[in-house]
Amino acid sequence: MELYDKIINKEANIAVVGLGYVGLPLAVAFADKVNTIGFDINEEKIADYKSGIDPTEEVGEEKIKATDLQFTSEEKDLQKAGFIIVAVPTPVNGDETPDLNPVVGASKIVGRNLSKGSVVVFESTVYPGVTEDICIPILEKESGLRCGQDFKIGYSPERINPGDKVHRLENITKIVSGMDAETLEVIAAVYELIIEAGVYRAESIKVAEAAKLVENSQRDINIAFMNEFAIVCELMGINTKNVIDAMNTKWNALGFYPGLVGGHCIGIDPYYFIYRAKMLGYHSQIIAAGRKINNSMGSFVADAVIKSLIQADLNVRHANIYVFGITFKEDCPDIRNSRAFDVLKRLAEYGIQTKVVDPAADKKEAKREFGIDLVGMEEVREADCLIFLVAHKQFKELRTAEIDALYNQQSTSKKVIIDVKSIFAADTFKDHDYIYWNL
Repeated sequence: MELYDKIINKEANIAVVGLGYVGLPLAVAFADKVNTIGFDINEEKIADYKSGIDPTEEVGEEKIKATDLQFTSEEKDLQKAGFIIVAVPTPVNGDETPDLNPVVGASKIVGRNLSKGSVVVFESTVYPGVTEDICIPILEKESGLRCGQDFKIGYSPERINPGDKVHRLENITKIVSGMDAETLEVIAAVYELIIEAGVYRAESIKVAEAAKLVENSQRDINIAFMNEFAIVCELMGINTKNVIDAMNTKWNALGFYPGLVGGHCIGIDPYYFIYRAKMLGYHSQIIAAGRKINNSMGSFVADAVIKSLIQADLNVRHANIYVFGITFKEDCPDIRNSRAFDVLKRLAEYGIQTKVVDPAADKKEAKREFGIDLVGMEEVREADCLIFLVAHKQFKELRTAEIDALYNQQSTSKKVIIDVKSIFAADTFKDHDYIYWNL
């Protein structure tokens, strides 16, 4: 525990590599306790943090301005760290295979600046075996050091839930693992500095890697089941939410709801499991089927929009349509892998133009990544159709009269409201000239 003692006595530094939705809160939390370096290759991002700007909204600008965290984009600063945490994203390629380039690149950077006696912990979501079979050789090659002799390795899957104000870094149990018993205890002790809920010591690095994949794959499958159920309810003319509300009166109901499944965890992690299983000669059936269903929901929602427009006797291609929400989840600015874009893409295939409203999303990122010019809520007027894809707080607070005022009051056609997340009570619109649809 010599390294741990040096860390708490501020004789050794912790470094976090990758300052996104996961790495930033982690680095700031450690900086409250010990000397911490926050590294990211994105110089623009580092400049924002140094200016007190938090585009992730996970920490908050007040906290960013007050933190003692050393923000840097200079990789040589990592040479001052004895405990390094890698928290870079691990997306998928266009063919839905794991894209390990970020974690490989981070391993090279860490390896070039690795000091003897250091501990490196990976938090990036990977399939079992990546840490030991891919990352260790890179670290050894770049550093000229030997794992187990000159440095140690561990894995601790990130569990941060972006936008969640209740389940935060400090009150979510942290899974930790190490290459040996001694390393495990050092890693556990370091994380216990900031994790109030405590740590869970996994039996091995591979167990910890697999735990992250299974917890998100499980959620993906359960949501896929509810999505399939919603599709069938639509065919039967039954309101899905009414059925779920009735079901949830039983004590062992699981509380899952249908929806668009995106983001950087649930919409990505199952592919890492599927890929690894295929490498071993097993072709996933349940998990792959769940992914197929969830990926189809954007088209299902878009088709429901078109059907509703026709029922309202509106000119489908010339209707004035506003889409509310493009982030992957409510009250979070993250638009990565948001399935809202599947809805927009499907509508565009039919020549249907939409305007997008999202007070949580970053305007520059939406334009840069998807070519979308976001409009403000105050710009919504004379609408024919409102599509609520994300349950942002600002949307849930809209009163019936406020919603009604957004529509074209001169139109003789019915007003269409598409409520994917069932933000509003369907009964609210029964006595109005509306066509209301929810998932």
